[in-house]
Amino acid sequence: MQTDYIDMIEATPILHSKKCKFIAFLIKILLQYTTIVIGITAWYFYDYFIAGALLLLSFIIMGIIRSKLRNSAIPPSQREYQYNDKGIADWFVSQELCSNDA
Repeated sequence: MQTDYIDMIEATPILHSKKCKFIAFLIKILLQYTTIVIGITAWYFYDYFIAGALLLLSFIIMGIIRSKLRNSAIPPSQREYQYNDKGIADWFVSQELCSNDA
């Protein structure tokens, strides 16, 4: 008989202080909207082609930043699950910035 057990998923941390909640909110907003803001800003100041190139480049860079935040904060046993930007921000703030908040 096999004794392979699947560990239960650990819940996303709950932030208690207003400072930690605000920092997590800012990280979530930056992860969600930076790509769009860069594309629209480049479209306004430059040309369609430059805006498209910067949109693609910012999409790639934000993906790299998102994966770095995810891999630095989420425990290795939890990385197989999908997390949205709010979950990544909550994990990062609770593990890296507000570890004494609990």
